[in-house]
Amino acid sequence: MPLILDSSPSPSPPPSPLESSPATLRRREHHESDVVIVGAGILGTSLAVTLARQGRSVILLEKSLKEPDRIVGELLQPGGVQALTELGLRECLEGIDAIRVKGYEVIYYGTRVHIPYPANAAGDERRRRGGSSGAFDGENPGMMQEKLPLRRPEGRSFHHGRFIQQLRLAAMREENISLIERTVTGIVKNDWTGQVVGVEAENPKNGSMKDVYFGQLTVLADGYASRFRKEFIPHAPVSKSKFYGLELIDADLPNEMHGHVVLGDGAPVLLYQIGTRETRALVDVRDGTPTASVASGGAKGHLRNVVLPSLPRCVQPSFARALDEGKLRSMPNSWLPPSTQQVPGMVLLGDAMNMRHPLTGGGMTVAFNDVLTLRDLLSPENIPDLGNTAAVKRQMRRFHWRRKNLTSVINILAQALYSLFAANDPQLKALQRGCFRYFQRGGSCIDGPVGLLAGIIRQPLVLFYHFFAVALLAIWLALRASPAWKLPLTLLSSLGIFWKA
Repeated sequence: MPLILDSSPSPSPPPSPLESSPATLRRREHHESDVVIVGAGILGTSLAVTLARQGRSVILLEKSLKEPDRIVGELLQPGGVQALTELGLRECLEGIDAIRVKGYEVIYYGTRVHIPYPANAAGDERRRRGGSSGAFDGENPGMMQEKLPLRRPEGRSFHHGRFIQQLRLAAMREENISLIERTVTGIVKNDWTGQVVGVEAENPKNGSMKDVYFGQLTVLADGYASRFRKEFIPHAPVSKSKFYGLELIDADLPNEMHGHVVLGDGAPVLLYQIGTRETRALVDVRDGTPTASVASGGAKGHLRNVVLPSLPRCVQPSFARALDEGKLRSMPNSWLPPSTQQVPGMVLLGDAMNMRHPLTGGGMTVAFNDVLTLRDLLSPENIPDLGNTAAVKRQMRRFHWRRKNLTSVINILAQALYSLFAANDPQLKALQRGCFRYFQRGGSCIDGPVGLLAGIIRQPLVLFYHFFAVALLAIWLALRASPAWKLPLTLLSSLGIFWKA
């Protein structure tokens, strides 16, 4: 059993010295390990478990082991479910009232289109990974069934905090991990070489007590509000809007087991179940939105006066009740391009290193697939000694390029769809209309885009194909609707539509 200090999801006594392995004693008595990971969130915890199962000694530091309470990180796409399964952590989805997700329902000015996850894309992805052809079983991801029709993959939605606690429990069960509640306050470097050798931390219950934790490799995975990011990468997150979140009780959704995207005159609204009775509503509000100003009643006034009337009638009663109860929270929607880091002894990962708009729910899928990639690159077979900083730096350069097929698709798609769904100029509005009409065509016009969004299709060229197919359809719709005398102006506007795409 690992060493747990101060508090945990399920407190248990530390092992006695007679029961402890030498590595456990070294972590407990000398604060020394192979890897120090800062942040017991999605990426940090899953990476700790993965490395521990390869025989690495891991110290996992988290400022609070209480159950997190967030309004994002609640929908895991099928590509993320598959990665979680390959990491041997699928049981973390059990016992948390997780909801099966079969696809999306897009509602455009009251008109609905059903977009299920594509069965053929799931089979194609398994074949790409070297598996046999067959079905990706929604109940048992990864199970391939020969000679049966392809079944559609599924995602999962859940309370973020419950899922995190399950991941932490999985870490606590690993002998090679010490999960410790500490607030990391600084990086410890070798003054001569500049190599990072560990971190300095304090006990959140007694700030005057300082500890130093040493590792051959230090992983900073302290999330979207990382306190160390600016020290190691040149980019700063860009945020132009916020998600305002409500938890609806007993909401009557148009299509159960589906995420819902509601489009209208304003920014998009997301609706998806996170429990048997609970549904998350996320409303994007751009910075400077006049109807969300203090004079107009703030964000709550915007949700009541602008958003509520635009929702499906079946959802409006539960949305209004949640507003009346006053449980409104917000989260910045940030964009941060990925960066390579060449600091010896340290890597920055997860939201601390790369973020995209959460509209498409791709963050956890990226994180778990990053861990899969690192499992191979940093394995004991490839890197016997994590203290070999030159070898680790070479593998991290490979990591940056290996992750590009998936992350470029999810990052670009998230930012592009947000621009499209929150359209605020004539060209983007034309593209938005073209996108919805494209979805209405069905077949490959929905299988391709949702396969990309699900993290199943990982080919940037497929993304570009669908982008420009939507642009051409939007141009055709504009030309068809234009009277003859306006055709020259419409042609000029069409160039603007294509340029926006």
